[in-house]
Amino acid sequence: MSYFIIIRGPLGCGKSTIARKLVDILNAEYISIDEILAKNGLDEINPKIGCISEDNFIKANEAIIPHANEMLSKGRVVIFDACFYHKKPIEHLIKKLKFPYYIFTLKAPLEVCIERDSKREKKHGKNAARDVYKLVSKFDYGIVIDVSKSVDKSVEEILSYLPR
Repeated sequence: MSYFIIIRGPLGCGKSTIARKLVDILNAEYISIDEILAKNGLDEINPKIGCISEDNFIKANEAIIPHANEMLSKGRVVIFDACFYHKKPIEHLIKKLKFPYYIFTLKAPLEVCIERDSKREKKHGKNAARDVYKLVSKFDYGIVIDVSKSVDKSVEEILSYLPR
């Protein structure tokens, strides 16, 4: 069965780690919106709004929609990984991909996100973690998952919502 999953949440909450575990379990296609933004020069912070613009996220979506549609048409599960701190890019993917979908908002305390970020090879820093946390926390979308527990327990919970 084809469907796509959007994994969203603040920097350092474990989105990529959880998404990659799901990719392995579901034999899914992984799409990092952050990588698409960077690859296409769309990852600049707009100084007027203090973050990457909705328009740039939508341009990133447009860059990967043909590939995502191809994978979904072949029966693959597709997993999108990003902060998704704007609603419009989420709704854009839903509108453009005519397949069932599941959206998970991952949540952990800010201190946990900062600590996890500090252990990365490529750290973003406390200020970036705070800023993104504030943006992502403005709204919940889909199913909320508390990821302050272990990665395996978080993955298990997400899997409980998905078709088998």
